[in-house]
Amino acid sequence: MDTGNTAFVLLSAALVMLMTPGLAFFYGGMVRVKSVLNMLMMSFICLAVVTVLWVLYGFSMAFSTDAFGGLVGNLDWYGMRDIGLSELWDGYTVPVTAFAIFQLMFAIITPALISGAVADRVKFVSWAVFVALWVTIVYFPVAHWVWAADGWLFKKGVIDFAGGTAVHINAGIAALALVLVVGKRVGFKRDPMRPHNLPFVMLGCGLLWFGWFGFNAGSWLGADGVTARAAINTQICTAAAVLGWLALEKIRDGHFTTLGAASGAVAGLVAITPACGALSPMGSIALGIVAGAVCAWAVGLKYKLGYDDSLDVVGVHLVGGIVGSIAPGLLATGKIQSDAEGLFYGGGTEQLVKQLTAVGAVLAYSFVATYVIAVLIQKTIGFRVSEDDEVNGIDQVEHAETGYDFASLGGSVGRPSATVGAGAGIATETTETKVDA
Repeated sequence: MDTGNTAFVLLSAALVMLMTPGLAFFYGGMVRVKSVLNMLMMSFICLAVVTVLWVLYGFSMAFSTDAFGGLVGNLDWYGMRDIGLSELWDGYTVPVTAFAIFQLMFAIITPALISGAVADRVKFVSWAVFVALWVTIVYFPVAHWVWAADGWLFKKGVIDFAGGTAVHINAGIAALALVLVVGKRVGFKRDPMRPHNLPFVMLGCGLLWFGWFGFNAGSWLGADGVTARAAINTQICTAAAVLGWLALEKIRDGHFTTLGAASGAVAGLVAITPACGALSPMGSIALGIVAGAVCAWAVGLKYKLGYDDSLDVVGVHLVGGIVGSIAPGLLATGKIQSDAEGLFYGGGTEQLVKQLTAVGAVLAYSFVATYVIAVLIQKTIGFRVSEDDEVNGIDQVEHAETGYDFASLGGSVGRPSATVGAGAGIATETTETKVDA
């Protein structure tokens, strides 16, 4: 056991844990006033549900000895039993328990990413059930494919340093499947649904950016030159993606927005996740610019194609994850985490084919499995709140709370009508003071 590496992995786990509250603020600021608490809770419940399932069987399914030809682990470690204090993880210098808590934080944030796609309209209990079923049927097996020593994608030589396939493509395509089942928000493409608190968005983005150093660099499970390269590539690609997003936004819309800057940063973080241990700094700049611009373009697809992805999970995480997962097949230098070289570094198409195989496999499995899970929940306990409850505010209905006490501002707060829902934070004059939700 190396105490320095162990301390680094435990610190990285804490950084990744912070990303889930960061995501909650990032998403929470993007929704309307009447949904902010529900959005925060959809992330926080993942911390509770996934942790318990991880201990019961999730860690064993993802990382114990293979049970079905590289598809899923067995249950030898159910309840995390028989793991000694000094037992090391699979050839590394850190304890199994340090690796387990680090990987737990990945399992927590992945379903939380999906929550932004169905903001404003799903029952909280249905969401909690979905999280439990989804991590069991989708996330734990896919994590085994990608990161377990006997997972089929790992053995094939796929490069996924920290989760482009297992986390971002997995969550992004699941978000698309889920919104197709759940349906559109009331007023989609008709009513303005602007973010109610852009400072929350920027705060959440900052916490995500900070925590992502643990997410990426910590995935090497040690502190050395590869760790440092993963960390600096994370910073470089994210910065470049901000510029790429803002440039496209200026060309297309004529202005730079804070929401665009935050979204561009997240797009860059997503894209560099699988590739941070394979690219040069210049390759990271190229990846960031491309990812920022492509994701900025992709978020508009929901209006053209008619699916209601509330907070652009598909446009950022699915598209960014695909771009980043393909990048090692093109830009891997062969001099950092492994000797695998991309097409532009003389490696031919071999690594690119491996990367495309992983992308296609995760896309297909996650979409089909998520769609089936969502339909089962829809047909049994139901996924959506009623239309009246959605219009009047899901925070009050599902949590008996509101994010802001407008009554303390003076005057009375009336019940919002169906016509009051556009333009977060704008007061509307009627027979009594109403607050636009």
